Amino acid sequence: MVNGLTAKYVKTSSGYMGQILEWPEVVTEGPNLEDCRASLLDAAQEMVLAYRQMDKEIPVEHSFFETILVEMA
Repeated sequence: MVNGLTAKYVKTSSGYMGQILEWPEVVTEGPNLEDCRASLLDAAQEMVLAYRQMDKEIPVEHSFFETILVEMA
């Protein structure tokens, strides 16, 4: 089964930090966006395996995220 998770990327002084919003414990870094994305996917897959081995429920929320526009003038 494939589930969609939401990835957030933040530019840092050393590259990028990535995090799964539905699963905040899954956080990675990379020197560029492509490496960070690959590392985040790998970390999420490893967490799925670890949770299955520990017989823990994988935290998949039934929520959604959206961008809202706020005037900053």
